[in-house]
Amino acid sequence: MSAEPGALARNRITASATIVAVAGPGGVTRLPVLASQVPLVLRRTPDAVYVIGGAAGPIGGDELSLRVSVGPGAFLRVRTAAASIALPGPDGVESVLNVSIDVGAGGRLEYLPEPVVVSADARHATVITVTLAEGASLLLRDEVLLGRHGEDGGAARSVLRADYAGRPLLRQALEVSGADDASLGPAVLAAHRAVGNLLQVDPATDPDLRPRRLPVAPASPQVAVMPLAGPGILVTALANDAVTLRRRLDQP
Repeated sequence: MSAEPGALARNRITASATIVAVAGPGGVTRLPVLASQVPLVLRRTPDAVYVIGGAAGPIGGDELSLRVSVGPGAFLRVRTAAASIALPGPDGVESVLNVSIDVGAGGRLEYLPEPVVVSADARHATVITVTLAEGASLLLRDEVLLGRHGEDGGAARSVLRADYAGRPLLRQALEVSGADDASLGPAVLAAHRAVGNLLQVDPATDPDLRPRRLPVAPASPQVAVMPLAGPGILVTALANDAVTLRRRLDQP
């Protein structure tokens, strides 16, 4: 998903995409539903389903929805082909990406998109809702970069809700802005311009051994590691660029 010259002049977009993965014979995962609308264009490759931007943006006012369903015993990896660049709309409204995820018992999803870059004066929200059956596994990454090179960056809102086996596992929300001194202050971003989360849910892990057995980044002033009240860990990291942020989230 990338910006194109003149993109701000186009109409607002409402679009959705759906991926349904089910376990087939011999343990092979099938994709009976792979439906998309521009700009959420889906492409299947041998290693993942990629979301490819079919238009510039998202631009303020765009409302995009992605639904991912993984059936019992199935495995699916979802990636994006490139970073998304959120651009300002003509009247200051925010763009929204709603991601709805459900994973059945014994299923596994890896949702690993590239960062969302929120350009100057843009407002963007990513709202992720996850429902995991008992025995389901998840690896989910969500990264935000405030501004392109030389920009202060716009306003970003990230919401992550996850339930496991019918019980709340995580409720988290973050609102930051590259033009807001409070966001950049020591209580929030501490002068960093990139922030990200990595949620790992592994029901096979013994809760008492969870912090040592899951491959997560060590805690530091820029990295927080939080075991959840359930089979999972949330890693949150800060950085000044996307490469460093990814390294801090993924390092063992």
